[in-house]
Amino acid sequence: MENIQIEPIGFVRSPLKSLEDCPLQGYEGKVSAIIEVASAYAKGLQGISVGSELILLTWLHAGNRSVLTCYPRNNISAPHVGVFSTRSPDRPNPVGLHPVTVTAIVEGGNLQVYPLEVLDGTPVIDIKPVINAGS
Repeated sequence: MENIQIEPIGFVRSPLKSLEDCPLQGYEGKVSAIIEVASAYAKGLQGISVGSELILLTWLHAGNRSVLTCYPRNNISAPHVGVFSTRSPDRPNPVGLHPVTVTAIVEGGNLQVYPLEVLDGTPVIDIKPVINAGS
């Protein structure tokens, strides 16, 4: 198989400093964060404005890459399930998928987004617009 390489386009700046701080989903914790996009990729933000709905793809760098089964939503009274049937950050390729809304364009063209449930310093690997049917 070909060696796949992913380079971060930026990093998350968040008040969430430890895994214990992080909600399971963004809508559960209601935390705003800044997406600091590297200057080499700043042109790629053209067309994004306050109110834009985005899907952030992150690399959940603190995830355990050896996990193949887990308790859904950390509920230890539930049976183990395959990690691919969950949103767990512990998985072979810890890619995070986060629906967010841009709430501000801040210094340097960086994006303030809401809600985002990841650790401060999490690498951002891509940003995509939300596409609604018919738009």
